[in-house]
Amino acid sequence: MVHHLRVVAGLDHSMRNKDDATTAGSEGQSTTVTAVEEAPPAETANREFRLPRPSLDNELAEQLVAQAREDGVSLVGPYGLLSGIVGQLLETALGVEMTDHLGYERHERSSSTNSRNGTSSKTLQTDVGPVTIDAPRDRDGSFEPVIVPKHARRLSGFDDQVLSLYAKGFTTQDIVDHVADIYGSKVSKDLVTKVTDAVLDELGEWQSRPLDPVWPVLFLDAIYVKIRDGQVSNRPIYVAMGINVAGERDVLGLWVGTGGESSKHWAGYLTELANRGIRDTMIVACDGLPGLPQAIEATWPQAQVQTCVVHLVRGSLRYASRADWSKITKDLKAVYTAPTVDAAEARWLEFAETWGGRYPAIIGLWERSWEQFTPFLDFPVELRRLIYTTNAIESLNSRFRQAVRRRGHFPHEQAALKVLYLCVKRRDKNRSNPTGRVPGWKKILNTLVVTYGDRIETAIN
Repeated sequence: MVHHLRVVAGLDHSMRNKDDATTAGSEGQSTTVTAVEEAPPAETANREFRLPRPSLDNELAEQLVAQAREDGVSLVGPYGLLSGIVGQLLETALGVEMTDHLGYERHERSSSTNSRNGTSSKTLQTDVGPVTIDAPRDRDGSFEPVIVPKHARRLSGFDDQVLSLYAKGFTTQDIVDHVADIYGSKVSKDLVTKVTDAVLDELGEWQSRPLDPVWPVLFLDAIYVKIRDGQVSNRPIYVAMGINVAGERDVLGLWVGTGGESSKHWAGYLTELANRGIRDTMIVACDGLPGLPQAIEATWPQAQVQTCVVHLVRGSLRYASRADWSKITKDLKAVYTAPTVDAAEARWLEFAETWGGRYPAIIGLWERSWEQFTPFLDFPVELRRLIYTTNAIESLNSRFRQAVRRRGHFPHEQAALKVLYLCVKRRDKNRSNPTGRVPGWKKILNTLVVTYGDRIETAIN
């Protein structure tokens, strides 16, 4: 293997007594075949792997770093220390795979008609940068390595990083520049596109996957993105999220609309959800789009429509001076946190008396939405918090906006859906994620069972 690997020679020397065999090539080259431990048992296969201290202790690590500095070899990037070690380990693993394939060790006599046939050089994109290896070949071409498959030019970790950056809103050119800055190597835009396009089949399957028959709570919303279709225009992306009887939150579908948000479009998407298996839902939380409650009722006649309070408050502020926003939101909070419907009506009359003369449009907005606003007031606090606002889907929309903001616009619908789908699948540590279990679900479930009886008990059992 031709690398700037004088540093790695220190690793070879320190571990020579523990290796099964070491073969040296011409000056400036070295190939090491090291002992490979048995694969870990299945129950530990997903645990983080750490080299045992006797194999690579602090002293040896310090020696490698010191020698790298002395020789002017960087730790990362092309021909760096890490890429050299990774390359040597990959070659060792490939050598072991070849031995298993042929059934005899290197330099042993064998009656097999197949044998080793030299190596071929290839450069892989990896998490530590580009790594050049000499992959072994056999004479009849039947060797199918697992660690580095034939024709592979990148390891899976590289693909995962590209998809993660894409989901966070990086454009194709951004990712190309990022790889160049971090790893000191250039990848083509075509490669990045190929990596991201690999999720399109997965997206199609996800969009048509069967769904559970009963979802106690559904959330419906839309986010606008700029898509070029002849000319750049704002297009709605319709989003459906649900909570199943086990308390698991999931995104059920994403659809690109043709123009402004429309109840007619929603009717078609709700029918699609029903065709994918949803027979019943208890509560559907949504914005105040005219005609949407009727579309929901036509799909699931027993569903209770709950207008999103956040949308109502935002809609109210559109009609008010910014100087009054804090006072208005405080007075509205007294309405939607009232303990009963009667108490909410009393707080509302006080609000109307205070603000009706100055902002009659706010009064009209709430009065038109009152019937779909109040249902959650009949439920305990835990269930109210779950359904009175579409916070769960708003958190998802926040991810969407972050990814969209960097791009400006998408070249076509497929590109927009690809990015948003990756946002859905991405999981962040210590943050709210689109999928996951709802806190305090058991208490909420008990309330749902008391309220909806057999409709939900049948699904639980």
